[in-house]
Amino acid sequence: MKLLRVGPAGAERPALLDQDGTLRDLSALVDDIDGSLLADGAALDRVRAALGAGVLPALDATGLRIGPPVGRIGKVVCIGLNYHGHAAEVGAAIPEEPVVFLKAADTVVGPDDTVLVPRGSVKTDWEVELAIVIGRTARYLETDEEALAHVAGYALAHDVSEREFQIERGGTWDKGKNCETFNPLGPWLVTADEVPDPQDLALRLWVNGELKQDGHTSDQIFPVAEVVRYVSRFMTLYPGDIINTGTPAGVAMGQPEPKPYLRAGDVVELEIEGLGRQRQELKSA
Repeated sequence: MKLLRVGPAGAERPALLDQDGTLRDLSALVDDIDGSLLADGAALDRVRAALGAGVLPALDATGLRIGPPVGRIGKVVCIGLNYHGHAAEVGAAIPEEPVVFLKAADTVVGPDDTVLVPRGSVKTDWEVELAIVIGRTARYLETDEEALAHVAGYALAHDVSEREFQIERGGTWDKGKNCETFNPLGPWLVTADEVPDPQDLALRLWVNGELKQDGHTSDQIFPVAEVVRYVSRFMTLYPGDIINTGTPAGVAMGQPEPKPYLRAGDVVELEIEGLGRQRQELKSA
């Protein structure tokens, strides 16, 4: 299923995109697309049954904002330097273990919402990423099979980053990763049954119409199952938590001088096959 949330920010309603591309209203069946729903197999079965029976009312998508596909996110866990090509382009050694950091849940916005360039920023950068959405409480997982059984689905994420704040201002990466609007997510949460192999997905990103990133999840250093298993050793993952799994080569930081960092007025578009497409206009904070 392709689950999504539509409507004004903070007042989104649950919806579903059917096989014909028609938007369907889920608000009579579920309160929201969130961790509580994702952990409730019976509720998800009712949604599937209603879809199969053709009884879900259609929604007029004209002018309707698409919000993040998951509400009430507990945490956003991120994996850095997780593509061979990206590590090579920035001159970093291949990590021996996953590089883990966190983004605040309030950085998450809808897939087509405005992204704000922070005040004083000179190195705002783009990163197309595959996001994992957790569906069951995960702690100390031991096998890849266990890990994948705890995945509710996948989504497209844009891990916007400010490289000066991240690297040159001291401390951890947090300052360059947690600016407002720095994690567009969606449009859809695609359930795991519709993504048979998360290591077989193409990712692309354009800036002002120019292709910048053209990668594939097969280039990941630590694949999805290993990432979930690894993270569960260090923190408990709850339904509705997000894991951004890293970005392929092609970011501004990895390009020759003068590096083409983002500015107000730029337009970024990104996609992952089967998971949808995003478009953001950048404005000054």
